[in-house]
Amino acid sequence: MGTSTDAPTRTLAEVLALHPLADLAWRAASEAGRFLLTERPDELSVESKSTPTDVVTSMDKAAEHLLFERLLGERPGDGLMGEEGSDRASETGIRWIVDPLDGTVNYLYRIPLWGVSVAAEDQDLGATVVGVIVTPETGEGFIGIRGAGAWRVVGDVCERLHVRHCTSLGQTMVATGFCYEPDIRAEQAMIVQRLISRVRDIRRTGCAVVDFTWLASGRTDAYYEAHLNVWDVAAGLLIAREAGAEIGAFGPKADPGSFLVAVPGIAKAFQGALDECSAGLGINKRDA
Repeated sequence: MGTSTDAPTRTLAEVLALHPLADLAWRAASEAGRFLLTERPDELSVESKSTPTDVVTSMDKAAEHLLFERLLGERPGDGLMGEEGSDRASETGIRWIVDPLDGTVNYLYRIPLWGVSVAAEDQDLGATVVGVIVTPETGEGFIGIRGAGAWRVVGDVCERLHVRHCTSLGQTMVATGFCYEPDIRAEQAMIVQRLISRVRDIRRTGCAVVDFTWLASGRTDAYYEAHLNVWDVAAGLLIAREAGAEIGAFGPKADPGSFLVAVPGIAKAFQGALDECSAGLGINKRDA
C-alpha cells in the first residue's frame, strides 16, 4: 500500500498519523460513543432547553464531561467549547469544539441516527484542522484532516471519501433539518414544500452530524439548515469539505448559523433554488 493520502483505503493508524491531534480526537470521540451506547439507562433523565421539544439528557452531560476529561487530561492547556455549556479559553492556540450527543431526540427514542462530534480548531489559522464524528449504532466513524482528506472508518479500515457526481438539480437528493422554535419550523416546512418539486427527494435525519457524513459519503447530494451552532458543524464541515463538497449559506438574510453544503456539480443551481424557495421568509433572522 502506498503512502499517498489519495490511496482509496488505509489503516486507521495510517490516517491518524496524518495529524498530531487526530489520534486524541478519535480516541475521545470513540470512548464517548461507546459510553453512550453501552451505558444508556432504561429511563433517561430529560430536561428542556430552548423549547419543550429541545431536550438534553443526563447522558449528554455525562458524555461531555467524559470528553473534556480525556482531552484536558492529555492537553491541559487547550481551550474547550461544548454544547452543554462548557467553555474554556486556550493557552496553546488549540480549541476543542465538541457535541457530545448530536441527535438527542433520536437517542431518546432509540432511533440509531445520533453521533458524537469532536473538532480541533487551530486559532492561529482560524480553521478546524481535525474533525471526528462517530455514529456508534451504525458502526461507522468519520475523520477529516485539513489538507489531507476525509475518511470513513469501519473497524481498522479507512475508506477515502468523495462526494457523489451529480449535475442535475432534478436528480439531487437533499437533506435538511428543523429548528425547535415553532414559528421557524413552520417557515422551514414552507421551504420544503417549495423545494421538493425541484429535486429528487428530501431526507430529514434529525441529526446534523449524520447529515454531514451522509453527504461526504455520497448518500446525499446537498444539505442545508439554518440556526446551527458551531459545535453542530465544526467537524462535519471539515469532513464534507475534504470530501469535495462546496460550502455556502442561503437566503437573503443569511447569518453564520445558516449552511448550504453541496456537491460541486449542482452547488450553484441548488443555491439559486434554495434562495428562491426561502425568499420572503424570516428563517435566517436570529431574532425570529
